[in-house]
Amino acid sequence: MTRHRPVRVLAAASALALAAVALAAPTFAAPRSTDVIVVAPDGKKPKNLDADQVVRTLGAAQALVRARSSTTDVRVLLAGGTYELPAPLQFGTRDGGRNGHTVSWQSVPGQRAVLSGGSRITGWKLTDPTKNIWSATVPAGTQSRQLYVDGKLAQKTQLLLAESKKTRGNLVFSERGLTINDPALAAQIAGLSNPGALEIEELGSFTDRYSPVHSVDGNTLVMEQPAWDNNNFGYDTLKSPYARGAIYLNNAYELISGPNQWYLDSAKGKLFYRPADGRSMTTTDVRLPRLESLVRISGSYSEPVQNLAFSNITFAHSTWNFPSGPQGYVDQQSGAHAVGEYPKPADFLTSCQNGCPEFEKTRNEWHQIPAAVQVSAAAHVSFDGNSFEQLGSVGLGLGMDPNAHTSGTGYGASEIDVRGNSFTSSAASAIVVGGVQPGAHHPRDPRMTNHDIRIVDNTISGVSKEYRDNAGILSTYVTRATITHNTLTDLPYDGVDIGWGWGINDPGGNQYYLKAGLYNYQPIYRTPTTFRENYVAYNLIHDTKQAMHDGGSIYTLSASPGTVIERNYVYDSQVTFGALIDQGTRYVVMRDNVFLGSSRWVYINSDAGNPDTFNTKDNLVTGNWWDVGPERNPEGPGYNNQVTGNTQITDDNLPPEARQVITEAGARS
Repeated sequence: MTRHRPVRVLAAASALALAAVALAAPTFAAPRSTDVIVVAPDGKKPKNLDADQVVRTLGAAQALVRARSSTTDVRVLLAGGTYELPAPLQFGTRDGGRNGHTVSWQSVPGQRAVLSGGSRITGWKLTDPTKNIWSATVPAGTQSRQLYVDGKLAQKTQLLLAESKKTRGNLVFSERGLTINDPALAAQIAGLSNPGALEIEELGSFTDRYSPVHSVDGNTLVMEQPAWDNNNFGYDTLKSPYARGAIYLNNAYELISGPNQWYLDSAKGKLFYRPADGRSMTTTDVRLPRLESLVRISGSYSEPVQNLAFSNITFAHSTWNFPSGPQGYVDQQSGAHAVGEYPKPADFLTSCQNGCPEFEKTRNEWHQIPAAVQVSAAAHVSFDGNSFEQLGSVGLGLGMDPNAHTSGTGYGASEIDVRGNSFTSSAASAIVVGGVQPGAHHPRDPRMTNHDIRIVDNTISGVSKEYRDNAGILSTYVTRATITHNTLTDLPYDGVDIGWGWGINDPGGNQYYLKAGLYNYQPIYRTPTTFRENYVAYNLIHDTKQAMHDGGSIYTLSASPGTVIERNYVYDSQVTFGALIDQGTRYVVMRDNVFLGSSRWVYINSDAGNPDTFNTKDNLVTGNWWDVGPERNPEGPGYNNQVTGNTQITDDNLPPEARQVITEAGARS
């Protein structure tokens, strides 16, 4: 396929885009006094810097902020260097600005502070010269699913069991586990020294599932429960993926076979790594993440954290160990995963491979992947010019479900600005806004509603490296999310996803899930959800779908009155959909976008036989430009999805209007 490259020319944005940026910009009162606190571990104030006080630790700075933030603005400056956090930094109501004052945390100008949840590993010894495997000692019991070497993600060891769903003839799935009828593979697995550390990973159409191994019995991998059962019923299951279906056995010392591979023997406290041939570990920077979150910002719905800002800080080195436990990672889509034990049909390995009533009980109880930086019950919080990198989960989580917040309080994120940050080298999504459970779509308290979230001018590249079902940006049940002028690239799945729920929580529900049995476990709602008035515009999205089959570079779910998707530039979607207007999407306007190099530039997922089945209706798609891959849009009475006034173009014949969209898209300097 021709790979399309954007013309990077700075052009004047439309009046609507400028208005969105104006909304994102902070307003300032007349100059007033500000207390400046410097954090310098050596106790020395940086030269040419005025400061009211110098402290050695982050905790000491927090104590001063709490004492002063109700009477003055406070600015905390962090001296450059890496701060290895012993525990996540927690910001409650007293840590924000009070009585109209503000609190900001940032690096000393010209320097860069790194808030790290990991430890630098030293003391490396060459323990296997023939394979160039080195080892270092860590505390016994240390757990981590990631290792970062010179700022890059090291690779887990893997053994390919089948390259796709079509080549699984030697694999037999049972309730007990996975039997391998390939003598060579079975012999290799029998020789692995620590079978309890193994896990199965399978990449499906829109799921990336992990299931831990309990033990090895002959040629059978006896699997941990409930992860194994839960990964094998529902949709796009481990046993029966819709497409692709590569299946791997991960995480054994004996499987180290190439450079940049690693293995952690937790019980013995030994970390193993194989560098590139001829390279010594004595000068290599190795970071083993310890913490699962770095920063927690959460008050209460009655007293949210307010007026708090972070800028020019690097957040790095976190992990998320949950998938290594008995629940595994029972992926459903976009980081949502089933947790718990559920009754299943006796023959679920055959009868529940494309949904069943018993599976529907799990849906309203799915969990989300937590974030390294978590924000809930908070208002007027900003992140400006920071770096989120080398993280083992979501980078920044705003108002997600309570299970994704270490505070135990989810939702309630409002007036949040995320501007000019970079996100890279991480395991899951860069940014997730909103939850997937009932408290997100029909909150019992209006103060729980996530609203007025502005995500502008961010650069997202190389995220979702381990949980490859995660989009670059996911915004679910949110009122007035503005996602503009971001650059998203090098992604295994989607670019920007908005909405959730397949229309099942919209007024009247979704007929397909009525037949599937979902409404045995939840009501049919009569009132709208909180998902409305979203604006997705001027984004540059390319090189997506590097691993996954389903989805779209831009993707929507469920009804969203007042939502507009316009003037985005999408190219190189790996022969998948440029935009997927999925189940239950209603009232969305998609206009004046450029789509190049997609199998379908827009795919409207309405059931071809009955418009009421998926309830994907009443959308307007107009004024867009595309080169290959025609639209898919079932038509007839009852659909009312208008796809009109769109223009097919070629690389050599871009009209001026399309060129303007291309030049305006993406993060601005």
